Amino acid sequence: MDAPLDTLIIDRLVRDALLEDLGDAGDITSLAVIPKIATATVVMRARQAGICAGLGFAQSAFALRDPLAEIQCCISDGDPMAAGDDVMIIKGSARALLSGERVALNFMGHLCGVATQTAELVAAVSGTSARICDTRKTLPGLRAAEKYAVRAGGGVNHRFGLYDAILIKDNHIAVAGSISEALDRARRYVGHMAAIEIEVDTLEQLNEALEAGAKVILLDNMSPQTLREAVERTAGRAQLEASGRVSLETVRAIAETGVDYISVGRITHSAPTLDLGLDIDLA
Repeated sequence: MDAPLDTLIIDRLVRDALLEDLGDAGDITSLAVIPKIATATVVMRARQAGICAGLGFAQSAFALRDPLAEIQCCISDGDPMAAGDDVMIIKGSARALLSGERVALNFMGHLCGVATQTAELVAAVSGTSARICDTRKTLPGLRAAEKYAVRAGGGVNHRFGLYDAILIKDNHIAVAGSISEALDRARRYVGHMAAIEIEVDTLEQLNEALEAGAKVILLDNMSPQTLREAVERTAGRAQLEASGRVSLETVRAIAETGVDYISVGRITHSAPTLDLGLDIDLA
């Protein structure tokens, strides 16, 4: 991928995961059973087809356990994998590799699952102008990793948090008093570099948002017919994002309405884990 995740982010997450698994005593099974001098070659393989994501996390898990380990990636993040494909080959201390195995597989399985589910939706809207994007519905602590996996699957990222863009939702509007008032307050609060998006539930609210000069509008839980009408009314004056009730079965119809973006929470919070495994050979 052209924009890999920073190794500082990866190592922090992996260190926390290793500490959680090793506790205060370490891998007592490997310490008891595996001789200290034993070395091994470990091959990570895909057990089902999907999109690769998270290689840096697996590399970090093994390297943090054995800094002298030799690690060879057989594939790149964002590449398709077939069942049986080699993903990574690692040579090093048998104790170290076994103690990092589960953390490496946990990260890889989850992130490959996110990338794979994203890729399925991206393929489903192929030929339309719509782009698949994620949401803030991520697992606590894993947002940067999951959003990276979305990019590996061909999707694009929505805002990363409450800090990097304004998204005015229905509760904000209710407290502010109106769509126009909420937008006016948002513009006065942030500088010209911050994006401002506002959520609407009806075509009447869409009209109000357009009249107030909104440039990015989230169309929440609208039917394809209503979305199509929203696109026609907007006539290019704002970018439109569709959200709610999005699945592999519905996404094509949503995309064909002409919206610019389709945000899907399930690609991060509910992505099935992709099955990968490790085969070990004594060196």
